[in-house]
Amino acid sequence: MLAVTPLPAFDDNYIWLLQRQGGTACAVVDPGDEDPVIAYCEEHGLQLSAILITHKHGDHTGGVAELKRRWSQAVVYGPAHEPVATVEKKLGEGDSVVLENLQLDLKVLDVPGHTEGHIAYHGENQLFCGDTLFAGGCGRVFSGSFEQLSDSLRRIAGLSPETRVYCAHEYTLANLGFAKWVEPENQQLLARIRQDQDKRARGLPTVPSSLALELATNPFLRTGEPVVIQAAEKWAGRSLCGHREVFRALREWKDRDYD
Repeated sequence: MLAVTPLPAFDDNYIWLLQRQGGTACAVVDPGDEDPVIAYCEEHGLQLSAILITHKHGDHTGGVAELKRRWSQAVVYGPAHEPVATVEKKLGEGDSVVLENLQLDLKVLDVPGHTEGHIAYHGENQLFCGDTLFAGGCGRVFSGSFEQLSDSLRRIAGLSPETRVYCAHEYTLANLGFAKWVEPENQQLLARIRQDQDKRARGLPTVPSSLALELATNPFLRTGEPVVIQAAEKWAGRSLCGHREVFRALREWKDRDYD
């Protein structure tokens, strides 16, 4: 069985560590800081064999060089269309990452928008999506475009609802606060807020979530729902046509009035 462990970093990042139970090989996703990875591996007698990068931002790549110095055998995978100097194997849509010592085959998805060449890793009903999709929200648009991010989220929405979503930040409660602005009567959302507030009060992470839960409560995956469209149109002050326009209105609304 594949075990996925969150390693907290900085104020709200998660580095995801992957290992097979009983094995000593491991991989990490988006290590912005080397220290949590080194500490965990030393404590549990693990050897790092792969580093997976989703996009170029420093809070996802900053620990790579030191980890590579410590575990020279570890292969660094990352996006082909972004300037990440430490990446050794550049990846894009349709590529696979086969980690034999973890018995793991991950498919690469192009999910640009947050950045211009953002990728995600998908396998065994698990999605490591960096800053594209968050629990209850999505990433800001930086060097990509609103249209790209809208399309990327629509693509993720088409995966199996059982998919577990491993995003890279603990932004959930803030994201759900905005979701409540959009859908104040969504009972599944209100229940989720209560559950996730309880998790945080107990010091537990709110991630991973499931795609089914995101589809029911995350406004950025609900751009075809009449209540979401109505809320976005009310804020924009005009009619909106299609997922892209609704998405852009939601993202700009959150950027300007909520964050």
